[in-house]
Amino acid sequence: MALPAGPATRPLAAASASLPPRVLIVTDHTELARALEHHISIVWSDAECRIHAPLISGRLHSAFTAAGYDAVLLDGRSERGRGEEWLENFLYRPGFPPVVYLAPGDDPGLAARVVERGAIDCLVRERIDHRRLANAMRDAVQRRRQELALWRTSSQAEQLSRFGPVKILGHRFVRELAIGGTSMVYLAESERAAEMVVLKVLRDAPETGDRHTQFSRFLQEYELISKIRHPNVVRIFDLGIADDHAYIAMEYFQRGDLRGRIARGVEPPLALQYLAQMAAALQVVHQVGVLHRDLKPGNIMERSDGSLALIDFGLAKHNEVQVEITGTGEIFGTPYYMSPEQGHGKVLDERSDLYSLGVIFHEMLTGKKPFLAPTPMGVIYLHGNAPRPALPAPLKMYQTLLDKLIAIEPADRFASARELLAEVSRLEAMAA
Repeated sequence: MALPAGPATRPLAAASASLPPRVLIVTDHTELARALEHHISIVWSDAECRIHAPLISGRLHSAFTAAGYDAVLLDGRSERGRGEEWLENFLYRPGFPPVVYLAPGDDPGLAARVVERGAIDCLVRERIDHRRLANAMRDAVQRRRQELALWRTSSQAEQLSRFGPVKILGHRFVRELAIGGTSMVYLAESERAAEMVVLKVLRDAPETGDRHTQFSRFLQEYELISKIRHPNVVRIFDLGIADDHAYIAMEYFQRGDLRGRIARGVEPPLALQYLAQMAAALQVVHQVGVLHRDLKPGNIMERSDGSLALIDFGLAKHNEVQVEITGTGEIFGTPYYMSPEQGHGKVLDERSDLYSLGVIFHEMLTGKKPFLAPTPMGVIYLHGNAPRPALPAPLKMYQTLLDKLIAIEPADRFASARELLAEVSRLEAMAA
C-alpha cells in the first residue's frame, strides 16, 4: 500500500531548490529523532528539522496547520502509542503537509491502514530504508510547494492574511486576542516561524504626533527584546511594516500567564524556582541596559515545559535612550506591583524591577497581593509607607528574602539580579 519508490538519484524539483526544506518530526524518542535528522541531512544538507516531543511539549495547538513545513515525519509510538490518533488529527487539519508514518516492521496491516487513511508512505521504524525515505520526502516537498503556490493565490489566503485593517503576508489569522488603545493583538500561524505566534499590530492614532510617539515606542519594544537571547525571555520572530502599520510576531504561550498558575496555588519550593527563573531573565535584561518597568503576573508566561518567560516590554526603557518617550514624571505600569519610587515618578534603576519581583513572590507564596487599597493612589501610598507584610509561620524561611526584595528604600534591596540569584541558591540548598 506504500507509494512506489522512484530513482534515488533523481534531481530535486525546482520548487524545492529555492528554499531549504522544513521538516517536522513528531516523536518522543530522541534516538529516532536524531536518526531521522541524519537521513534528512543526506537528502538536503541545508534542511531544517524541528522535533516535537508530545510527552514533553503536549499536543499541537488546535489551529496549527504546519503552514511553515514541507513534510511531517510521524512516529507511531508518539504519546505512548497514539500515533494513529495523531495521524487522524493531522489529516483533519486543512492544508496540512504530507505525512510519512514510522511503524514497527511486524505489522503490515498497520502500514496498509495508515496509507489508506492518508499518509504518503509508511516506513519500518527499526530499519529505516534511506532510499525509500528520500524518495518519499522528495515527493512530499514537491507536492507541498505546488499546493502552497496555488493556495497563496486563492481568496481564502487573502482573507486569512488580514488582521483587522492590515494585510500581513506569511501569517494566517486564527483569532483576536485583545484590542487596546495603541495596538491590536492576534493569535496567528506564521509560515516564517513555523509555529503559532502572537501578532501585535500598532494601531493608527488620530494625530500625527501621537502616531509618531506610538510608533517609536513600538519599535523600541522590539529593538530591546531582540537583543536578548535567554530561555526566560519571550522570543521575537519578526518585525515588519504592512499597510503602514508596524507589527511584531512573538512567541505564543498556550498555557497562559502566571495569574492562572497563582490562582491554582503555587507550592513554596516552586515559587522559589519561579523567582529564580524571573531573576535570571532580569539579569540578562539589565545587562543590556533595559528596565522592564511593568513586571506583573500577567506579563510572565508559562511554556509547555513549565518554564517561565517575561513578555511585554512596552514600558521598557533603555538606560542610554536620551529622549524620555513617556514624558518627565509620567507614571506607567500597574500600581499593585510598582516600587515606591516608580509610583512617585522618580528615577528608576534595576532595583525597581526587583521590587516588583518581590511583590510577585509574595503573591505566589500567599495567593494575595501585599498592598490593597480602594484607589491606585492608595496602593501607591501603601507601597511607600506601610509596614512590610509578615508571612505566615510555615513560610518564615522566606521572610528575610521577601523583606529585602520589597524594602521601601532601594538601598536596602538586593543591588542586582545576580545578588538575588545567589540568595535564592542559598535558600534552595538549605531546603534540599
